[in-house]
Amino acid sequence: MGQKVHPIGFRLAVSKDWQSRWYAPQGDYASQLHADLKVRRYLESRLQKGAVSRVVIERAWNSVRVTLHTSRPGLIIGKRGKDIEDMTADISRICNGAQVKIDIHEIRQPELDSAWVAAQVATQLERRVSFRRAMKRAIQTAMDFGAEGIRIRAAGRLGGADIARAEAYREGKVPLQTLRVPIDYGFAEAETTWGIIGVKVWITKKDEVPGEGNKRPRREGGHRGQGGPRPARRD
Repeated sequence: MGQKVHPIGFRLAVSKDWQSRWYAPQGDYASQLHADLKVRRYLESRLQKGAVSRVVIERAWNSVRVTLHTSRPGLIIGKRGKDIEDMTADISRICNGAQVKIDIHEIRQPELDSAWVAAQVATQLERRVSFRRAMKRAIQTAMDFGAEGIRIRAAGRLGGADIARAEAYREGKVPLQTLRVPIDYGFAEAETTWGIIGVKVWITKKDEVPGEGNKRPRREGGHRGQGGPRPARRD
């Protein structure tokens, strides 16, 4: 059995933040948690694949704020804002009549957003594009837009094979164990005629590394104890 850790949960409170931000009173945690799950499933079923990269839910006293991170805000708003009004009413019904406000945050460079990249690769797999071609094209596009590194992994019945397997491609630097490096993680599923194929994407961005200025200078010398001349010995 492999011992896996979720990339976002591994970096919480270090370089990532929670996607649900609220504090429930005693005895009300389970109902609010299930309401959040229903809201996320509702948005996933209503909107197109890849339209929303991340959903952040914040709660206050009898009010819910939903922030949608997307690269196509016009697709969510709809004509004259009718679609977003319908979504507001439906989410309010799911949250037991709470006052709901939907904010839309536009993603300027979707080619560097891991969830968007994973959704694009999954869409191409559903259209029977070769998985190698789709993955390599996504890697090349991300590197052209200035990514430090990218890794893509697809698992399932790739190419319609009888036996499921996993294929991964990587380019650049993707240090998964270094928490201070800003790594974006995304996941999507391709519903093909042979079954579901999962696509995982890790992207290393060129953001400034937090705490780099306070980092202690490294001592010269390759091994411990070889950092400089030793003090003179006393007789």
